[in-house]
Amino acid sequence: MLRKIIKRKKGQGLVEMAIVLPLLLLILFGIIEFGRVMGAGIMVTHVARDGARYGVVGATDSEIINRIQTKSGAVLYDPNDPSKLTIDIIRTGPARGGDIEVKVSYAVDLYIPLISSITGNPIIVHGSSVMRVE
Repeated sequence: MLRKIIKRKKGQGLVEMAIVLPLLLLILFGIIEFGRVMGAGIMVTHVARDGARYGVVGATDSEIINRIQTKSGAVLYDPNDPSKLTIDIIRTGPARGGDIEVKVSYAVDLYIPLISSITGNPIIVHGSSVMRVE
């Protein structure tokens, strides 16, 4: 009788793994996608701050845009699809003593279909920085 009970439990681990594995994979891939989005958010904030700093020391708007595209090129910017990276430069006040605001937005494409159906695809990350012109 004991042997019959032991034989019936052989597939128990397989069934438990089949139930738990999809949930574990969803959590794992969710963490990976979250890390990609957070990394892009940090990079966007950094290049916005760098662009604003470059602008307060006398750079023109086109020079600021080129610098942001160059700085973010290795991590974010895709030259084949420039519409993903949006850069807005707003100058207020006089040429000296006024403010410059640099806003950068980037569309992060998610790779995991199930996660992108939950959160939407792409996710737009924003970064901005305001500095006084020297």
